[in-house]
Amino acid sequence: MKEIKNDEKLNMLNHSCAHLLAHAIKHLYPNAKYWVGPVIDEGFYYDIDLGDVTLTEDDLPKIEKEMKKISKDNKLIKRIELSKQEALDMFKDDEYKLDLINRMDENDTVISAYKQEDFIDLCRGPHVNSTKEIKYFKLLKVSGAYWKNDAKNKMLQRIYGVCYDNEEDLNEYINELEEAKLRDHRKIGKDMELFMSDDLVGKGMPMFLPNGYIIWEELENYIRNKEKKLGYMHVLTPCVGTVNLYKTSGHWDHYKENMFPAMEVDGEEFVLRPMNCPHHMMIYSNSLHSYKDLPIRIAEIAHDFRYEASGAVKGIERGRHFCQNDSHIFVTPDQIKSEFKGVVDLIFDVYKDFGIKNYRCVLSLRDPEDKQKYHDDDEMWNKAENELREVLNELGIEYTEEIGEAAFYGPKLDVNVKPAVGNEYTLSTCQLDFCLPAKFDLKYVDSNGEKKTPVVLHRAILGSLDRFMAYILEETKGNLPLWLSPNQINIIPVNNEYHLEYAKKIKEILENNNFRVTLDDSDEKLSYKMRQSVISKVPYTLILGDKEKESETISYRLRLSNDTTNIKIDDFVKLIEEEIKNKVRRDE
Repeated sequence: MKEIKNDEKLNMLNHSCAHLLAHAIKHLYPNAKYWVGPVIDEGFYYDIDLGDVTLTEDDLPKIEKEMKKISKDNKLIKRIELSKQEALDMFKDDEYKLDLINRMDENDTVISAYKQEDFIDLCRGPHVNSTKEIKYFKLLKVSGAYWKNDAKNKMLQRIYGVCYDNEEDLNEYINELEEAKLRDHRKIGKDMELFMSDDLVGKGMPMFLPNGYIIWEELENYIRNKEKKLGYMHVLTPCVGTVNLYKTSGHWDHYKENMFPAMEVDGEEFVLRPMNCPHHMMIYSNSLHSYKDLPIRIAEIAHDFRYEASGAVKGIERGRHFCQNDSHIFVTPDQIKSEFKGVVDLIFDVYKDFGIKNYRCVLSLRDPEDKQKYHDDDEMWNKAENELREVLNELGIEYTEEIGEAAFYGPKLDVNVKPAVGNEYTLSTCQLDFCLPAKFDLKYVDSNGEKKTPVVLHRAILGSLDRFMAYILEETKGNLPLWLSPNQINIIPVNNEYHLEYAKKIKEILENNNFRVTLDDSDEKLSYKMRQSVISKVPYTLILGDKEKESETISYRLRLSNDTTNIKIDDFVKLIEEEIKNKVRRDE
């Protein structure tokens, strides 16, 4: 699909369509006031103050209808140039436009606006010549948005839309949106009964149901086993820490706005931890280390808390509570390259297991002009950034560099994925840190008996288990590989009266082999039971009737297949064991 924002023609068309939307709103809601309506990657939006009126998505067809009427009327779109005073006079009753005008540079002697019949709005343009040119559009959704993105300001209503220059591209985009809805992990999670949330517990605080926790445990066991084979030592640390701990690490100065407020207990202040590095620094400092001990790889599946804005919270992809697959590797300077390579190898080994191919490697660097966000030590930053750049080049990894995306204490490699739903985000990361070991005065004794400060690699392979699960659910549409599936086998007796006892016997055999099995002994028709098994995304459905009972065999169907295979139960057990052991992916 074409990128709208970077396509000059589509950019202009979507900008014009945003004004067409505002024009239609003016006809339907005469008292509406308008903030801004920019073009974005996925089309456009307009932030509007509708007073006491609250729109829902049920109102969008009515607005679309009025937009189409204005389009057919072929209203000319005219550019008007105004002085600053003329602009102030024209929009004197609109506090939103007055705010924009008053913030314009005094040197801007000309301010542009665009007029189409009875609607006019400030805009740099350019626009199409007539509303008739705006034919192929769709309003997508409506949501809330604070004026100027500031929670202290009034909540406006944001209407999203998209416009193309032909019907074929518009329909393709709409079809992609429908596909994305089917892949949304929040819908899949509800359908498969994986997780839930409730405002009484708190926004961004998802709770995993039994089915979801099975997946969570499988992911935890998977990555822990891989790490143990590589010499990682797992620990358990508290979910809280003192404010002084985070002042020592520097997070209090650089990250406080993303943390939950401090709690005072017995005269001491504590916070819910947003990350685990300070705790792991303290574990390292618990004993004296020799250079022969290094590298030391400390790992934890750790519960963390971050105060995400309510508008950013999204199911288990982005929550205020999540569990990181975290580790901190303490190394000597000459071990940086080999350990970094080991982390990169582990990332791509995991991606191979899960069939993750669409990713982008980013070397995230500091913005040297931003002395507030980043630890102020030019020599440290130059050394750390050059170290990572050199390793990536030696490994032959393709990457892009992005300024201002580093952690406050050091540069990092981010592996970003484009999920089936929404914008790109980071799945895995490895960060190089010369800063925190010094802040915590960490030491090791080198070969000359001198005390030296170690370097730390912060790394997360699955990132957070929550987000990784969301990603896999959306990539597979919930059709998880057998080893991850909450329910691996569903048994359906053709007739309960004649076949239920045999079905129970088969269930017992499979459960004794540690498979996750359900038995549908409801009184529903066979066709209904089969349909429900498909909806539940069970990898194997067993159908047991007269033939199977008499021959002491089973017949199974794979998910999304209409083919039935008859097999002895012992052979079926071996088949399932091999599929689980090899983590076979059936890319339906």
